[in-house]
Amino acid sequence: MTERSALETAAAVRAGETSALLETEAAIARIEARDAALNAVVVRDFDRARAAAAALDQRIKHGFDAPLLGVPMTVKESYDIAGLKTTWGFEAQRNFTAQDDAVLVKRLKAAGVIVLGKTNVPVGLADLQSNNPIYGRTLNPHDHTRSAGGSSGGAAVALASRMVPLEIGSDIGGSIRTPAAFNGVWGLKPTFDLLSSTGHHFPGSDGARVALGVCGPMARNADDLVVALDVLADHPVAPAAPREAGAWRILILADHPEATLSAEMRAALQAVGDAFADAGAKVDYRSDLLPDLAQQHRHYMHMLNIAMTRGAAMGDRPVPTLAEWFDLGDHQARNMRQWATLFGDYDAVIAPMFATTAFPHDDTPLAQRRLTIDGEDTSFGAQFAWPGLATFPMLPATSVPVATGKDGLPIGVQVITDRYQDHLSIAAARAAHNLIWSK
Repeated sequence: MTERSALETAAAVRAGETSALLETEAAIARIEARDAALNAVVVRDFDRARAAAAALDQRIKHGFDAPLLGVPMTVKESYDIAGLKTTWGFEAQRNFTAQDDAVLVKRLKAAGVIVLGKTNVPVGLADLQSNNPIYGRTLNPHDHTRSAGGSSGGAAVALASRMVPLEIGSDIGGSIRTPAAFNGVWGLKPTFDLLSSTGHHFPGSDGARVALGVCGPMARNADDLVVALDVLADHPVAPAAPREAGAWRILILADHPEATLSAEMRAALQAVGDAFADAGAKVDYRSDLLPDLAQQHRHYMHMLNIAMTRGAAMGDRPVPTLAEWFDLGDHQARNMRQWATLFGDYDAVIAPMFATTAFPHDDTPLAQRRLTIDGEDTSFGAQFAWPGLATFPMLPATSVPVATGKDGLPIGVQVITDRYQDHLSIAAARAAHNLIWSK
């Protein structure tokens, strides 16, 4: 039942201190002991995992090595794995069985991973909680009455409950970053199109990737996230040069014209800013270089709604025109240039992922859902402004735990950097994490 990190596991297997099969059996035992109360690992493939681990051990005897040697992990249910169901939580897709592995699953296996099964999602990957008619609801391990986050909620819970050391999720509206924040783990929304989405499609389809949507790794620490990114990326990503804590240039963004923030979340951001400032870093709390965030949010939500519905008419909203879509592309290009200019002055922008800690389970439809923030009733949907900060301009953002709320739940923030500076995002998140937790 040892709970090693991914890199610790690979090092132990490499050194002959353990084996891929022993690590696989230990992870299976953890799932069987812990998941009944959480419902995170909803598709289990233990027999094939054992066979794959035994085969890997034989290869290791003949000299095989890889970055994630013998690491047992799970993957988000929305990824295809040959022979397993891929449903995205849709009742109508209950019996769809994938015929091939997703590209990212293939890369993980080539890197020495043993895949144990798949983790829960909301219907259509379209909520910040993970509940569907096929597999039911995943519970937050810190408080079972609270959301596990979504859409990579099962993935975050599998990590937070220490059943596995590594996961892969996907993100278009905070679906990696919000569950990571709610559960106290790490998650990277990479630069758009840096990681393949092949095999992460609506069940049975094989079309183009969804606009704005990305696939990315999740872990319990920065080191594992770094290695997973390098294993998964379509092309090499520039490493982050080492730097002292006082050398960072940080913009803390705690205010948004479209979304409110709880006092304790604001205090957590202030604590991060204070920690950097105390170390000698440049820390600002406002900048004229920021784009018009209200306008960005409007364009983001418009593009997000079109992407998620594939342009279908919804309620009183007509089918969007081609001219609308082209206009959105122009708005996005201008917005991306503004963010690029800002990153001439700052290494990273640190912002909330959500206004509060994990919210109570609430299956009210998103369009009607409300959120109470410090006793005030607000629109739940307005909270998508925070993940949209990085999604619309296609920027990398790392979700990192930085505090514990008064309710005992984790508080996470996102660390946003310039395009293709994904390793810099992880490095800045690591710096924030180390400065805060070393106090």
